[in-house]
This record gives sequence, structure tokens and C-alpha cells, in this order.
Amino acid sequence: MSETPDQAATRRRWISLAELVAVSGLIIGALTLWMNWSDKRHSAAEKAAERVAANAAEARFSLQASLNRDGSEVELVDPRHDLLETTITFPSQLKVVPNSPATARIEKDWFADAVLQAMDGGADSREGRLPVLVTASYRSGNEMRSGSAIVEVVWRTRGNLLRGRSLSLEAARVRELGGTSKAVDRLWADELKRQSERA
Repeated sequence: MSETPDQAATRRRWISLAELVAVSGLIIGALTLWMNWSDKRHSAAEKAAERVAANAAEARFSLQASLNRDGSEVELVDPRHDLLETTITFPSQLKVVPNSPATARIEKDWFADAVLQAMDGGADSREGRLPVLVTASYRSGNEMRSGSAIVEVVWRTRGNLLRGRSLSLEAARVRELGGTSKAVDRLWADELKRQSERA
């Protein structure tokens, strides 16, 4: 029994429909594969960016300053790193030699006489801020890095009955991360101006 032309056309139409379903399935499969690959690539790029950001945060210099218990010195720490070498630079007008202590600190004895001399001629009882540049080297991972910060040491002078005046430390804080000797000199000049206006 031979097929009629209508039956042959119907059979060809079904073959074409099957081919269309097969091609559609192939296209859908290819799109799914491409989307999965694209998502994985995007996820890998996000994870790499997160790792870079975490490493940058870990490497960042983050100095903290606080008075020790007896108030004779300022302790300097970076909570993320051990400070290997530190250099403490004072305002050039004070003519105090920079110090490179074995442990990160600022001692009152390094600058007390210079500050008292700078405040000579005014009231015995004063309070002010001494800007100090702290430069430190530290290790982050396998890399040696360095950072700097301007620390403000809050001081107070008092008149003594027999021995002139004395200076005590009241507080310490990190004014800004980064900084230069010129910035320290400018801040000290501003402090001297404030002191002269109070006198």
C-alpha cells in the first residue's frame, strides 16, 4: 500500500518537527552550559577581588597610641603587625633629636625640657598638644612595608614651689595616618600660636 501525497507531507512535517525539537534542545543545552561557565567565571572573579581586598586590608598600617600606666610614655602598637623599627620625629623648632627606640614608644623625657623651654614666659599651668611623626616598618606576609602617622601627645605643665615647672602627659591619640615632618612643623606652629593667644 503506497502513501498518498497528503500522508507523505504529514510524515515530512513530523520529521521537521522532530528535527526542530532536537535543534531547540541543542540550543537550550548550549545556553545552559554557557550560563554555567559564565557564572563560575564571575564567581571566581568576585572571590579573587575579595582576596585582593582582604590582603590590602591586612597589609594596611593601623597605628594606635595610648599612655602607659604611670604616664611616663606613650605606647605605640599596630594591632595587625609587629612593629620592627620605629623612628620618632619631633617638630624641628624643638631641636629634639629623632629617636629610634627598640620598642615602639614615645618617652616624656625625650621632649619635656624642650616643650617647657618653648612655653617659657607664660603661665606656669598650661595644657597643649605636641604633634609627633611616627614612622615604622613591619612585615605583612613575606613583604616588608612601612607606614607613618602623626600622633598628638597631650601635655600639661604645672608650677612647682621649689623646682620651677614640670610637665606631665595627659593623653595620646593618632591624629592622622600618613603625614610628614612638614605637617608636624605646621601643627606645632599652630599650637604655639594658640598658646600665645591664651597668654
